[in-house]
Formats: sequence, C-alpha cells, structure tokens
Amino acid sequence: MGYQLSINPEEVTTIITEFIRTYVSNANAEGVVIGLSGGIDSAVVSILCKKALGPERVLCLFMPDETTPKIDTEHQKIIIEKFGLKNLEIDISPIVKKINNTFPEEPDKKLIANIKARIRMILLYHYANLLHGIVCGASNKSEMLTGYFTKYGDGGVDLQPIADIYKTQVYQLARYLNIPKPLHIKPPSAGLWQGQTDEIELGMTYKILDQILYGLELKYSTQQIAQELRISEYEVDRIHTIRVKSQHKRRLPLIPKIGVRTPGLDWRVPIQEG
Repeated sequence: MGYQLSINPEEVTTIITEFIRTYVSNANAEGVVIGLSGGIDSAVVSILCKKALGPERVLCLFMPDETTPKIDTEHQKIIIEKFGLKNLEIDISPIVKKINNTFPEEPDKKLIANIKARIRMILLYHYANLLHGIVCGASNKSEMLTGYFTKYGDGGVDLQPIADIYKTQVYQLARYLNIPKPLHIKPPSAGLWQGQTDEIELGMTYKILDQILYGLELKYSTQQIAQELRISEYEVDRIHTIRVKSQHKRRLPLIPKIGVRTPGLDWRVPIQEG
C-alpha cells in the first residue's frame, strides 16, 4: 500500500543540470558555492553542480562545529575525493561561542541550531561574493514543505535545485549518481546537537512523511491518505498543519498592495529564461 514516488533519475539529472547552468548564466555568475555537510542532499547537489558547470566553478564549504558528527567529516571527504570537488573547511565553533556569549540568557539548543545555520549562510555568501558566484542550496521537497530548515539560514540561498524532489527520491538520484553507500544508510541529520536526527524531530520516517505530502500535493482528503497509508488521520492532519504554518518560510515577506504592480505579488517576471 502507499503512493509510488519513483523518478526517472536520468531525466531528473538532465533537468536539474540544465536548470543550474541556465540560472548561473542568467545571473552572470562565475560559479556556485555550496555547503557540503557530509549528508546525502548536499552531496547530490554538489555533484549535479559539477556536472552542470565543471569542477572549477563549484566551491564546497564544509563548516563543522563541536557537535558535528565525526562520520559527517569522513563522508564529506569521501565525496570530495571521489568526485574531485574543490573544498574549503572552516570550523565555526569560535563564532558560535562568541555569539552565544553576547546573550544575557542561556540560549537553548534550537536557538543555537538556528545561529549555526545563519553563520553558515554568512560564510557561503562571503565566498560567493569573493568568487563572483551565487549560493546554491540543498533543501529537498520534504524539508521545504514542512519548513524543516532555518529561515535566512540554510533557507537563505539563491537557487534550490532539488527542492521539487522528496527525500526518498533524493536517495534514488544518489544511487544513479553513484554516491557511496555509507551516505545512504546513516540516519539523516543536520548534526546541530548531539543525537539530533531529522526523523526524530519530524516524528515519523521520511518514507511515511513523503507519502503524506504527496497525497496532500494531489489534494486527496485526510481520510483518503490515512486509509491508503494505514496510519491515523491525526498524523495526516499534523503534517498538513505543519505545512500550512511554515508557509511564511517559502515566500517573500508579504507586502501591502498599493501600486499598480507589486513586487512578489503581481509584478511577475520569468524565474529563468533560455
């Protein structure tokens, strides 16, 4: 039972690489800078960027801190070496401590996690500016629809090549791209605190989450989705609510309508041409 979320990885690779190539060309950019975390999403995007632009126009930044799992350090090295990517490593721990020490109160782990994501965004844009490039994100569709990213952190990028691909589909693409198996089998995690994993925070596996989101995408009712997946309607409603509440993270700040055409509302221009 459940919905089929299979993709044609060869076709998807062609679409995404052409998207990256066209976007970078239209932006008159020299290349892209991407945060390579040691996880499957950033590995897939880094490889697709290399395919689209060539290795000299892609810079990967690995930005660990004290809670970064050792295995992520090992996995990002595997990707760099196997696929011949340019890489720069910057330990953000001193910056995190400096910012934390400016607060009169003790920030909790989620506040610190957001600080880390925003520090990384600053560094990515610093190097993008130095290299006359743009910042490429690595958020997948599951994360985008649930708001499972930091606003103006890992969500603060110029383009999101895999944001219309669910997490379970990213694994299909990763297999096609010959990403080593160790990256496939470890629990997805941003490594923002000790023991943190995506699925614990989301309260379910990506396999179930993606099928719920796909059912919602097709505008099926809560009851239909619950019956198809053999789960409670409560879980479907919970994910629907998360999607609705996180809408502000997926759009530009709202602007009151005053002029004839308003930026982000009805002043529409092509996202990319060519």
